[in-house]
Amino acid sequence: MNTDLAWRRLFERLRHDGLIPEENIHGRRRRSIRLLTWTAAAAVLLFCAGAITIALLHKDAGVGDDAIITLRNGEGSPTLVTTLEDGSIVYLAGDSRLYYPGNIRSGKREVSLLGRAMFDVQSNAGRPFTINAATAQVEVIGTVFDVSAADDGTFELSVLQGRVKITSNTGGQQLYADAGQTVAQTSAGSLVASSTHGDPFAYYNAHIRFKDEKLSDILRIINNQGETPTLQTVPALENRKITVTFTNAAPESVAELICAAFNLLCKKENNTILITER
Repeated sequence: MNTDLAWRRLFERLRHDGLIPEENIHGRRRRSIRLLTWTAAAAVLLFCAGAITIALLHKDAGVGDDAIITLRNGEGSPTLVTTLEDGSIVYLAGDSRLYYPGNIRSGKREVSLLGRAMFDVQSNAGRPFTINAATAQVEVIGTVFDVSAADDGTFELSVLQGRVKITSNTGGQQLYADAGQTVAQTSAGSLVASSTHGDPFAYYNAHIRFKDEKLSDILRIINNQGETPTLQTVPALENRKITVTFTNAAPESVAELICAAFNLLCKKENNTILITER
């Protein structure tokens, strides 16, 4: 049985019939914190079409490794940051949704996006990360790039670091884009490369939200910006789930507000801030 083909057919049928179940997001009290600009080690930014919240598509009676997970973010909401089971990080913009398999840690790393998102992909040369958009497919091993793939057929991709492979769904044309290049798709479906202008990644610097994320993952994401001091925590707190929003702030402010919000203690030594229990 071709499970990949069956997964796609099931997903497309349920999406067409509007049968993907939704469950409400009950967030804890959110606090605004400011976060400076950062650079992800391997990222993708995609724009498509979509609407939003967090849901699970169950197979049979329970949620198993073969379940299709739907990650949704509401219209006008801050960027929702989520760490997938394989270690990859999703920055999901408002009015957007992502579909991915529950066995992404050990199975095929292939997702579908409607809306806009940036991915910090965990590098694995033997298991590329594939993003399916309306008019093209993007294959990632470890790089930073921005993609716009709207449901009206427009497609554009800009590479910040590394190299990205793009395959057009019209005719199957393949093209590799390197750092500093932008690839656009014509109305006829052809892929054309040019130099990148502007900063397609600036969108995410303003407002980032974590919902029930592990503290260790949050600190890792903040540290990706390359600013000092570096934020760390103790093993006993690594799996503590936190809901919080960051808005353009220095690492010191992030640490101080996390400690104040969750009754933790910040200890600064040289270029490191350690977050511990009181």
